[in-house]
Amino acid sequence: MITPEQRQFFEENGYLKISNLLTSEEVTYYQNLYEDFLSNRIDASRYRSDLGGHIDDNISSVTERITQIMVPSRIVPDLLGKSLHIKTNALAKQLMGDDMALDFDMLIDKVPFSDTPTPWHQDCAYWIDMPDKRAVSCWVSLDEAKLDNGCMWYVSGSHLQPMRPHQPAGKGGGALECQATEEEGVAVGLQPGECVLHHGGTLHYSRGNSTDLRRRAFITNFRPAAMIALEREQGYDHTGDREVRNQGGTPATN
Repeated sequence: MITPEQRQFFEENGYLKISNLLTSEEVTYYQNLYEDFLSNRIDASRYRSDLGGHIDDNISSVTERITQIMVPSRIVPDLLGKSLHIKTNALAKQLMGDDMALDFDMLIDKVPFSDTPTPWHQDCAYWIDMPDKRAVSCWVSLDEAKLDNGCMWYVSGSHLQPMRPHQPAGKGGGALECQATEEEGVAVGLQPGECVLHHGGTLHYSRGNSTDLRRRAFITNFRPAAMIALEREQGYDHTGDREVRNQGGTPATN
């Protein structure tokens, strides 16, 4: 349950840490499933991309710096009835209203020593304009997330300000970026099974993984059901899949 104090913190700061979202058994389930996606035992190739493709150096072009797999629940529909989706949907409804529904989900993996930051950005920069801008992302950590392997950073209260100008982060990867610094932000470390929720307008980023540790995140994103219907009517489903009629961009959520 979200307490009144937690709701106020979220409304003022644009993010909220939740401890003990998943049990250790649930964490193990999602870790194992994650590895099935990454190893292609579950084929997600049509929804898989490198969010770190904007970095230009001598690393082979086939190396994924930041693996992003969109809509895993489209590939494994049973996920919709599992604890992570159910619990994060309940949190989203408590924070923003009973009409909040799942818009999309995704996996983002920063492998050891990939050392590629996700640029500062606001998720709303990726989205079409909608009359109801309520949106919340639930970033669930399946490993310890700390400074040097890529925990989330947030600029408190940025969701209450106008969106900052964004531009492409580089030639590839599809990432957007805006101007911000760590001096503005707050780092939010997580243990496995904890999560941090953030508003669609909250400015955030993460450092690259410069350690020998894993940093796997499972992310669910919610907005009002009526706005999801509006997105789909306008051909936006967050996958970028050429074989899907409703095409849309690919968001970055670190």
